[in-house]
Amino acid sequence: MNPTIPRDKVNWQPTINYDACIGDRLCYDFCKNDVFIWDEDKQQPIVQNPLNCVIGCDSCAQQCPVEAIIFPSKDELRAELRRLRAESQEVRA
Repeated sequence: MNPTIPRDKVNWQPTINYDACIGDRLCYDFCKNDVFIWDEDKQQPIVQNPLNCVIGCDSCAQQCPVEAIIFPSKDELRAELRRLRAESQEVRA
């Protein structure tokens, strides 16, 4: 990632499909970046700190047996990063 691109400009964080989520805590237990908190009442994860998500990492989604965690595609991410880099270079020029 280009250090001149602020993290909050990059759209990369998980989205949870609560209709599919089975509340097994795998994503919550797996992620060491504190992206999720656990809602004890609903027995489901909540994306509390989306900017803690490492850009390009979708490992929590890979842990989910029911594919309830969704990220933008890697192609979308690459396109967005190209756009943001170009904007960053225009500002500096």
